[in-house]
Amino acid sequence: MFIGAQVSLYPMTSGFVDVIMSSLGALDPYREDLRIETDDMSTLMVGPPEALTGAMRDLFAAASGSGEHVTMHVTLSRGCPGEPDDPSCHCEALVEAQDKSLEERRRIAAAAVADAPDLGAPIDVQFSLYVLGQDRHMDEIYGCIDFLKETGVFLKSKNFCTRLRGDAGAVFAAIREAFLRFGPAEGHVTIDLTASANSPSPKASAA
Repeated sequence: MFIGAQVSLYPMTSGFVDVIMSSLGALDPYREDLRIETDDMSTLMVGPPEALTGAMRDLFAAASGSGEHVTMHVTLSRGCPGEPDDPSCHCEALVEAQDKSLEERRRIAAAAVADAPDLGAPIDVQFSLYVLGQDRHMDEIYGCIDFLKETGVFLKSKNFCTRLRGDAGAVFAAIREAFLRFGPAEGHVTIDLTASANSPSPKASAA
């Protein structure tokens, strides 16, 4: 299986270079487990999901710690039939999920989010889960939404996506579990995600 993400970080400040460069150190603990390649559009990260989502979480938490309004766009994919198998992407959670019911997977996912670390980094996320090449894909998507409503980070449903709000630890744990636990274990599943921190919009609305 091939598991990876294209990640783009956008600080909303004239000092965007400093914010990006000062945040990159958050990726250092993951470089042995992930293949990381950067070009002028995005950064590709390939490897096991735990390291992948941990790297995205810590990168965004570091950038949000600047106090500037920061957004990040991510395209996550697993099982794409157009990519070669990569042994570094082995994921025991996907192997275990093959024999578990939707209800069992929901319970495991909720427990994982409950155990997530608190990073002291409040963030907002909206994301869409795509279960590809499966006739009963909506069963998996509705199951994922039901799981998210049990996590404490669910904010609301929107057209074409779901809003989450909370600490980066719990929010990215919810994203990881949505990515791993829903959709066929050997199938093609993708997530389109936008994260935001320190947005001035809520303050402007309250004024």
